[in-house]
Amino acid sequence: MSAIPHHLPTAAARSFRRYHPRGLLHVVLAAAVVLVALGVRIDSAAAQGAVRSVHDDWQIRCETPPGAQAEQCALFQSVVAEDRANVGLTVLVLRTADQKTRLMRVQAPLGVLLPAGLGLKVDNVDVGRAGFVRCLPRGCYAEVVMDEKLIGQFRNGTTATFFIFQTPEEGIGFPMSLKGFSDGFDKLP
Repeated sequence: MSAIPHHLPTAAARSFRRYHPRGLLHVVLAAAVVLVALGVRIDSAAAQGAVRSVHDDWQIRCETPPGAQAEQCALFQSVVAEDRANVGLTVLVLRTADQKTRLMRVQAPLGVLLPAGLGLKVDNVDVGRAGFVRCLPRGCYAEVVMDEKLIGQFRNGTTATFFIFQTPEEGIGFPMSLKGFSDGFDKLP
């Protein structure tokens, strides 16, 4: 368990707004509605699909959801807290149904403190926070549209650390290797 500050510096929060502006919530929710309409399960962060390829620490997993016309693929990685084997985090990167936008969907465990949101650092540089959009039986989900700057940070970085809070004072950091992200991202259908 990592002890982290309860708030991110103001500059980091402003910088994250470029990735997650107020209007972005509507875009993310609209994308989720489109995915549901196409039969993609919102709780698919558990990545039930078959492994299509492995790219160092990332995998591309694909499945055809019931009723869907096409296979849905996502770049996937899951990590567990070093000191808590029952607390894990899953990250999926996938294309929206219109194939124009990449979404990063993060599944955090149930019991996460929702108002604190999901924090992110790439190579110890604060990116900011994203709010959770919903909780389902498998966990709580945060989604961010990945713009070119965020994609570049993931491509060129070595470690992305996601932070959740279970209480206002207790943060848990999940370091995730970015080794293989760039190759997997390029091969994501």
